[in-house]
Amino acid sequence: MVKKEKAVIRVLNIVLVEPEIHMNTGNIARTCAATRSRLHLIKPLGFDISDKAVKRAGLDYWHMVDLHVYENLDDFFACTGAEDLWLATAKAGRPYTQAQFRPGCWLVFGKESVGLPRHVREAYARRCIRIPIREEARCLNLSNCVAVLAFEALRQWGFPGLEQMGEMAAGGGKDSL
Repeated sequence: MVKKEKAVIRVLNIVLVEPEIHMNTGNIARTCAATRSRLHLIKPLGFDISDKAVKRAGLDYWHMVDLHVYENLDDFFACTGAEDLWLATAKAGRPYTQAQFRPGCWLVFGKESVGLPRHVREAYARRCIRIPIREEARCLNLSNCVAVLAFEALRQWGFPGLEQMGEMAAGGGKDSL
C-alpha cells in the first residue's frame, strides 16, 4: 500500500501598510482566503475591522482569513522578523517578473493615496518591484496589484494546496485546446 504524501502548503504573506479603503482590503482579504495567504494589516487603518463591521459588510469568507494586525511598521518588524520582503511600488525600476518569490516571502503594499513611505522604499530599494503599465496611468487599484503579485508568487511555486482544475477539466468539450 502506497501512502499519499500531504502537499506542502507554502505560505504567502500579504502586507498592507496603512490601508485606507475598506473595499480594497475586503477584496484582498478574499484573495488571501482563496489562496491560503496570510493578511497583515499595519495601522492606522482607514476603516473598522471589528466582527460587527465585517458581518455588516457581508464578508462571509472572513473566517478563512489568517489575519494579523500591527500598531505600526516598527511593531510589524518586531513581531514578525520579516526579511524576505518584496515591495510593490509604481516607483520601482524593475518589473515583478524579475522577482523570484520564495515560500514564506512577504509582499508589501502601501496605502492607496501615497503608496509606501520613502524611507521604506529606500531601505529595501533592491526589493522594489512594479507592475508594468502605460506611462500616463498612475497605478492600478491596490486589490488588483495584490492579486497580480500573489498569483505570480503562487504560479512560481506550482499553486501548492490550491484547486487547479475546474469541473470542465475532465470533459474537455469541443472548444478544448
